Amino acid sequence: MEKLQTAVLVSGGGTNLQALIDNEKSDANCPYHIALVVSSSSKAYALERAKTAGIPAFVASATSILGAEKVKSASRDEKRFAISAKVLDYCHEYHIEAIVLAGFLTVLGGNIIEEYSNKIINLHPALLPKFGGVGMYGHNVHEAVIAAGEKESGCTIHLVDAGCDTGKILLKKTVPVIPGDTPETLYARIAPHEHKAMVEGLVLLARDLKHC
Repeated sequence: MEKLQTAVLVSGGGTNLQALIDNEKSDANCPYHIALVVSSSSKAYALERAKTAGIPAFVASATSILGAEKVKSASRDEKRFAISAKVLDYCHEYHIEAIVLAGFLTVLGGNIIEEYSNKIINLHPALLPKFGGVGMYGHNVHEAVIAAGEKESGCTIHLVDAGCDTGKILLKKTVPVIPGDTPETLYARIAPHEHKAMVEGLVLLARDLKHC
């Protein structure tokens, strides 16, 4: 079986990347191959995870692309389009067929969205369409869920389009919100499900794109 050549985009610790790596190693029938990791931060521990696994890894940050001086005056869109273009270059270089956003904090835009239409998935730490959009990431999401008095939360795997958290939903994992929850305790309950969802989402995408 020809495996789906996949790039994983990261910004932090890379626990979801690790879940994908571990699944690929443990499942002989895994339909994807992690061929590339790109981080928006040179300090992301996810880069160490990629190195340990022998996966080519690169940094695509606004500073590394635009330079320290230019980045100071660059707009948010200038930064995100520069990062998106650099990621696309890496994807071309490594013949990438699909992209996973695993905690990637830059909203992709430009040609990469068109070229990889229906081939990019993202993990969102809430139950979309609720609590999505610009600024809804990490603990910001969990704080908003608790403040709204929601009875449940979880995570969502969805296809990426030109919007922010607006693409087709592929799957959700749900957990209860418990009275007295903090963003930290809610995240701790969701995190294990994120890892499972990330793997299941990429397997779904790979089987769909490879028709297997």
